[in-house]
Amino acid sequence: MFVLEYKVKPKLPQIEAINEAIRTTQFVRNKVLRFWMDNRGVGKAEMFRYNTVLRAEYSFVTELNSHACQTAVERTLRAINRFYDNCKKQVKGKKGYPRFKRNTRSVEYKVSGWKLSKDRQHITFTDRKKIGTFKLIGSRDINYYQPEQIKRVRILSRADGYYVQFSIKLDPRDTVKPIVPSQKAIGIDVGLKYFYADSRGGIEPNPRFYRYCEKQLNRANRQKSKKFRKGKIQSQNYRKARQRYALKHLKVSRQREEFVKRVALRLIQSNDLIVCEDLNVKGLVKNRRLSKSISDVAWSLFRQWLEYFGDKYGKVVVAVPPHYTSQSCSSCGSKVKKTLSTRTHVCSCGYVADRDENAAINILQLGLSRVGRTLTNAWGDLSSSLVGEILSGYDESVNQESPSF
Repeated sequence: MFVLEYKVKPKLPQIEAINEAIRTTQFVRNKVLRFWMDNRGVGKAEMFRYNTVLRAEYSFVTELNSHACQTAVERTLRAINRFYDNCKKQVKGKKGYPRFKRNTRSVEYKVSGWKLSKDRQHITFTDRKKIGTFKLIGSRDINYYQPEQIKRVRILSRADGYYVQFSIKLDPRDTVKPIVPSQKAIGIDVGLKYFYADSRGGIEPNPRFYRYCEKQLNRANRQKSKKFRKGKIQSQNYRKARQRYALKHLKVSRQREEFVKRVALRLIQSNDLIVCEDLNVKGLVKNRRLSKSISDVAWSLFRQWLEYFGDKYGKVVVAVPPHYTSQSCSSCGSKVKKTLSTRTHVCSCGYVADRDENAAINILQLGLSRVGRTLTNAWGDLSSSLVGEILSGYDESVNQESPSF
């Protein structure tokens, strides 16, 4: 799926209608979840039938498009299935038992309940919530896609306004031109001092967007808290302070994501094989001293964009276990114990390097060996160093090429 997003500027009655549609979606989701909790063992069909009962019982639910109500049920099903999957996989800690939603921010339509204008610059929502017509503000032209390719339309509320998203059935690989293989491989070791250090000795500085804006965020949070009145209806000044606080957080999150996307795209376009660490970020953030810095550096988001761009441009992204990559010597393989404060790797074999660069080389070696085993299993008679030979071109006896390059 390919998502196009456009900014819209609704008027006050339209804002009220959008918020009412979002609340209705939340109501349906929570009612279906309660139905599942009270009737263990019910399946997908029973939940959708209960949705039909809700539409017959509540008039405000009937006003929302039937497909939008179905997507609310689908959200409940995703939460339930995720919980069961975590139980089957025996995930450590909490399994993610489905919870009731309080602050839903979007309403999603399928192929009905909305209509594009002839020039495709306006969209009209046709259900009885009376949301009305919006002008689509954005740089991407939706005229490149056929109407039957649009599978979902979502109205999304953010701190800086409202957006309309189109989910288009499209393979991202069809939207880019083929890239000439660079015949290069790289291993990257993410960290807190640097955003990452690679196996060639290069580093990417850690921008620390949250840390840079932390004083402003704390000040905005104090201003918001001073205007909060417990047990009473909140004033307009509180809502304004809350809006300012949310806008600052939104700015930080957007800065972080754009930075991660830019770095991931640069790595994908300049390398054929990227090896990274398969980190358990969920467990790492439990460290009280480092949790804020780990959340700020966005390791999980970085890996997601690496894998997305890798699939889009036909490059290979491999995640390997991070165990002992910082302690092992990339030259001789012996273990050199180091604390977090030790930033230089010094081995008895005479090899001296930056701690993160040494770890990145170990990560690359581990990734090459793993991909080599995969190809060996596929062809049966190739050495585990095949990928390195293809990338560096030093073995002329190999006449087969990896289909990934």
